[in-house]
Amino acid sequence: MIEYSVIVPAYNAARTIDRCLGSLRDQTVEKARYEVIVVDDGSTDSTPQIVKGCAVKYIRQRNQGPAAARNAGARVARGGIILFTDSDCVPERDWIEEMARPFADPSISAVKGAYRTLQPGIVARFSQIEFEERFEMLKRAPSIDMVDTYSAAFRKEVFSSAGGFDTGFPVANNEDTELSYRLSNSGHRMVFNPKAIVCHLNHPDSIRRYARLKFWRGYWRMVVYRRFPDKMLKDTYTPQTLKFQILAALMIGACLPVGLLFPTYGLILFVLAAGFFLVLSIPFLMTALRKDPAVAVVSPALLFLRAVSIGLGALWGVARRGP
Repeated sequence: MIEYSVIVPAYNAARTIDRCLGSLRDQTVEKARYEVIVVDDGSTDSTPQIVKGCAVKYIRQRNQGPAAARNAGARVARGGIILFTDSDCVPERDWIEEMARPFADPSISAVKGAYRTLQPGIVARFSQIEFEERFEMLKRAPSIDMVDTYSAAFRKEVFSSAGGFDTGFPVANNEDTELSYRLSNSGHRMVFNPKAIVCHLNHPDSIRRYARLKFWRGYWRMVVYRRFPDKMLKDTYTPQTLKFQILAALMIGACLPVGLLFPTYGLILFVLAAGFFLVLSIPFLMTALRKDPAVAVVSPALLFLRAVSIGLGALWGVARRGP
């Protein structure tokens, strides 16, 4: 009997999908208890040929985005628990088992797992420390309000009654945040299991890619915040220091026009804003020193880049209003 349905949306995923599906073939849960569903979101590379060579259920749709692809997989899922991961993730052997474990408590509606990366680049390793900082926050929370789709599980009836992911989000960006906030505000209990691990093959590995990713994170998060303004103040996933870092970075940006008109005041503003930013960076630096000391060396510069990129994206989201 199928108890668990693993849904993997894929778009031009030929480079990574084989490793993803290979890891799902070899789980500690008995094969008769779970199914794997790949929803091909209109790939134009060799993704279809690769997936069809695997023992999985294959669905193809025209390109509509990952939210629509995940919903399509959920509609045909036979398991009472539906799990999501991404085509560039490699779940560990006990991933399904660990994702399912918290559902022994009938009050649990959804479960979030954790990321790891084996990428050697400094930017990718910095991105991993960002997740590690958030994981420490989630471990302390009896209930969370953010379930990321790289490692997510829902009771199917809860997911279906909520209407699934909002297909108004056309890209893989904050559609999981929107659903998580919606479920949280409806009183559903969601938890974090740090033992349910997937290895991510595709953390941003360059400054340019990282900055672009964070810009659009800021943009789409503002779209979500307009629907859930209370979450702008606090949620269980976003460090409060990040919000103040964004404010400090914008203050530093304001130093140039102020300095042109009032040089002394511009310098004072810069010193205060830069000092404020560095103080706010201390918690992240301490985490980086414990996890990856080399990352700690470059963290101040990358934290500033993060704050500027998210801040500009958020401002663009406010100006453009989004979908």
